[in-house]
Amino acid sequence: MSHQPTSLPGFLRRHAAERPEEAAVRLDEHVLSWRALDDATARVAALLRGEGVRPGDRVALVAPNVPLFPVLYHGVLRAGGVVVPMNPLLRGREVAHHFADSGAVLALVWHAVADAAHAGAVGTPTRVLVVEPEATAALLAGVDPDPHVHEPAPDDTAVLLYTSGTTGSPKGAELSHRNLLSNALTSQQTLLRLGEGDTILGALPLFHAFGQTCAMNTALVAGRQLTLLPRFSAAAALAVVQRDRVTHFAGVPTMYVAMLNEPDAERFDVSSWRSACSGGASLPVEVLHGFERRFGVPVLEGYGLSETSPVASFNHPDAPRKAGTIGTPVRGCEMDLRSADGSPVPEGEVGEVVVRGENVMKGYWRDEAATAAAFVDGWFRTGDLAVRDGDGYYRIVDRAKDMIDRGGYNVYPREVEEVLYEHPAVAEAAVVGFPDPLVGEEVGAAVVLKPGARATAEELQAHVRRALAAYKYPRRVWLCSELPKGPTGKILKRSIAPPADPSSTPSGQQAQEAQETA
Repeated sequence: MSHQPTSLPGFLRRHAAERPEEAAVRLDEHVLSWRALDDATARVAALLRGEGVRPGDRVALVAPNVPLFPVLYHGVLRAGGVVVPMNPLLRGREVAHHFADSGAVLALVWHAVADAAHAGAVGTPTRVLVVEPEATAALLAGVDPDPHVHEPAPDDTAVLLYTSGTTGSPKGAELSHRNLLSNALTSQQTLLRLGEGDTILGALPLFHAFGQTCAMNTALVAGRQLTLLPRFSAAAALAVVQRDRVTHFAGVPTMYVAMLNEPDAERFDVSSWRSACSGGASLPVEVLHGFERRFGVPVLEGYGLSETSPVASFNHPDAPRKAGTIGTPVRGCEMDLRSADGSPVPEGEVGEVVVRGENVMKGYWRDEAATAAAFVDGWFRTGDLAVRDGDGYYRIVDRAKDMIDRGGYNVYPREVEEVLYEHPAVAEAAVVGFPDPLVGEEVGAAVVLKPGARATAEELQAHVRRALAAYKYPRRVWLCSELPKGPTGKILKRSIAPPADPSSTPSGQQAQEAQETA
């Protein structure tokens, strides 16, 4: 096969022909070769066609990071279906929204979460097919592999990725075959550069855009091994790096925090590890430097969203890295900064990040109003605020919705969090706004301390106050045993609120201070 395949299943067929016995997917001692993976997806495609699935039909996929996930995912694409990946932790009501909104004709559901799927399917057009390794293997063994591979048009929809739905119901980002393939190829050829003998650790959930593109699909187009970790912990991840001689890792900041603070990290041999990338949220500079010092592995920070397949910008491996930035736009993607009225923002000033290119979604599934609101003059509005320096590097200031308006002064939580992470006792921090009768919105900080570390809320407050302007430091600091996190490990700020304040009315001194600092 001399020509480059035009779809993800095409790359799978190529590797099955060119390296049939090499490992493609691994979970502990269970290994699928490229030939076995190709054969299994061909049987899934035949099974789906027998179930009445036709090109363009939506098929929900509800499964953890197990080998069946890539088998079913690529089987659906091979049959011409549209994959609707879903978080296995969703409950019946949430499942019902995804099923009904997508119009999925079939749901392939991991056996451990079948009850929620059955409950959610009531009143929707979705039929549930429960999958578990042994029974599904037996089922597929009784199906003849379908040699036909559906050849999609580049702009045909491949995947519906539902956004987190911080406001209103989750919306389905409609990603085309061109979106997914181009972003996977860009990640492989210009960012990760997996080569002979490389293995990437799939610790990010594969139902999420980051895990799909930067682990599963990048490994696929590169023809390299993907080793899976169904449930992340620092010790488990480091053990897999040692056992499988992992060379590349993709993770979110909380994963790097956990590994940096793992007390037994030195007992693992991670000498094979040569690169890592971070995305999904801002990686505190102190964590980045600490991780690199401890493990000797360079971390490349990037940026993206479900709507951008997801990679939009990166600290490229062949260019200077700038800690605390998201680098420059990736190949095939343009970025700019716009003001609230849509006009360009000068260098060094804060504006909303807008993106256009071959990685940007077609739109929100069956939601013309939301799609129209998300685009301005052909640019996708991300909702993230950033500044750009003279070298074209972008630095995320914060989410527009997370910005705190304290008495008319803008406070960007990330700036405050960066200072908190510089305190030697702090493991994790999240800065949020909360209502205040004097200044409208006040600054608060939830903090998790490192194991065995000691610090009081007052000490942390003073630490920030010494570093930042008076209106920025958190008036409320509270210590927590853990912060709420989503399925990728991203901190969920919408679930964080300060504990009840024993004094609901500010004192005269507090009122005077509020007026002075606001």
